[in-house]
Amino acid sequence: MNVLVNAVCGTLPDILLYSELFSSPKFSHTGTMKISILGSGTSHGIPVVGCDCPVCRSEDPRDKRMRTSAYIEGENGERALIDAGPEFRLQAVRAGIKRLDGIFLTHAHADHVHGLDDIRPLCRDKPIPVYGNEKTITEMRERFSYVWAETQRGGGKPRLIPIVTDSPGSSGSIKIGGLTFTPIPVKHGILDILGWEVEDGGKSLLYLTDTSAIPGHVQARFGAKDARQPRVIIIGGLRIRPHETHFGFDEALKTALGLGAKTIYLTHICHDHSHAEIEEFCLNFRKQMKLEEIEIHPAHDGLEINL
Repeated sequence: MNVLVNAVCGTLPDILLYSELFSSPKFSHTGTMKISILGSGTSHGIPVVGCDCPVCRSEDPRDKRMRTSAYIEGENGERALIDAGPEFRLQAVRAGIKRLDGIFLTHAHADHVHGLDDIRPLCRDKPIPVYGNEKTITEMRERFSYVWAETQRGGGKPRLIPIVTDSPGSSGSIKIGGLTFTPIPVKHGILDILGWEVEDGGKSLLYLTDTSAIPGHVQARFGAKDARQPRVIIIGGLRIRPHETHFGFDEALKTALGLGAKTIYLTHICHDHSHAEIEEFCLNFRKQMKLEEIEIHPAHDGLEINL
């Protein structure tokens, strides 16, 4: 496992718990990698509190957007989570999540980590490793400081093992059974955050939420003619209007095409547009760009993608 245990959190209890990770669960072959979109909404969630706009009042279930998160199921039964937002408990119950082998964080904003306490039922028997860059892991430890504090019995705390991935730009990857997770450094405004490439055999997914720019070396890696390009890219596209720290729809789609996507899903969507309106935008984008062989859609909560 080519990762670094965060030196800040390398206490004896952490290290003892970390050793439990190497008693690997028995994975059973299912024959496909599945990605479930647990949430596809921006930080407010949709409907937005106090808002009476048409999207927030919509009866289309695809317009009900919990905070952005994805659940990965590998061919051999591996289970992993990308981000844990405030609705994680509801999302996990709806998706029938019964086990997690790893949690992969993009960054530490509230809408991506504030569901971590609800991991508790899934880590009673074994701690769960949580991966992120150094800033993300440091902020997570500060925000959930009680997890590592000496406290009285009762109440319960999630058993989490914070692990800092290799420094940005490195090729460090994490293996969970047959799944390989590779951190992809991207920009969220001025912040350095992570996207995640997930590979399972010859199948590849690129997950890039809350992104406003892609570093040149990442573009070169995926844009090369001989590159093993991702089949599916799930990318944050906030709205049509520009935003300082998020791609708009047009920027997100053009970026995903430049990274070699064959299928693109927009996520982290605000309440400016209904699902039906975004579908129409994507259809028009495909026609204008003459992309007959490329699939482009808005993601929605509950969407399942099989690779």
